[in-house]
Amino acid sequence: MSDLQVVLGFDMETDIGSWTPFYEGLQHGTPAILEILDRNNVSGTFFFTGDSVKKHPEVVHSVKARNHEIGAHTLFHETIGDSLYEIPGMLPILPEEVPNRLRLCTELVESIAGVRPVSFRCPRLFGSTAVVNALDSLGYVSDATYPMFFFRERLTPYHPNAEDWTKEGDLRIVELPNFADLSMESKDPYGRDMDQWPLYRTEGTDAMLRHIDGFMGYASARGVQPFLCFYFHPWEFHPMPQGEIRSSEGSVCPDPFITRNCGIFAAEQLDLLIRALRERGAEFLQAREAAARW
Repeated sequence: MSDLQVVLGFDMETDIGSWTPFYEGLQHGTPAILEILDRNNVSGTFFFTGDSVKKHPEVVHSVKARNHEIGAHTLFHETIGDSLYEIPGMLPILPEEVPNRLRLCTELVESIAGVRPVSFRCPRLFGSTAVVNALDSLGYVSDATYPMFFFRERLTPYHPNAEDWTKEGDLRIVELPNFADLSMESKDPYGRDMDQWPLYRTEGTDAMLRHIDGFMGYASARGVQPFLCFYFHPWEFHPMPQGEIRSSEGSVCPDPFITRNCGIFAAEQLDLLIRALRERGAEFLQAREAAARW
């Protein structure tokens, strides 16, 4: 077993997350991702929303044909777990609604993909105890949600507790922490600057590698085997509009860093990142494979 295990996760959602109803990135960015993974002979996990598979089944089939893992990512990229910080207009689903919502999402992905998803990720890494219990009952084996930047306790995969998903317990499902550089001093009240997305795209692979190396040293100093779980989005690999984005009832204006360098530059940097991780001895695993190892 490698000393460095890596999960590449791709959240298959509308362009710029919940800020648009469009799927330009899903349609045109996914082929770029698949080409990069093919070229480097690595496999990833693609977390699809129910809406994305319904509207673009051809994308699901293209991912499945390359033998990547098909995972789930809620019905409409809604906040399914507890909010870590406030986002206006994005109230979380009530805990009692979670089991049925996840069941519907799972059945929809399965009906179109032809395989039942066993790996999940909550949008924005907003997870909860209700979510992991529902996932466990549905037969999921991994939940790639734990936001290391926020809780800062779990460095490696673990079985969550049925009473508190951030603690170790005896549920069958395995929680996969998302990479954050805990070796740095955070200047954000929520620790979001430790979460290095989308640094590979805004500043380049070298900037991200400095934080990866910092975390690897942090983990090794504590006698912990380094584990890296990343999240990317297909819209990052297709040029996104800058500034105001209009839809039917108004407009939004995302922070500039969110859409900076989407397209060719992002693809080049993902390729460089994979190569650099391989040079560091990385073993690339699908989310379900990582759960089986731990």
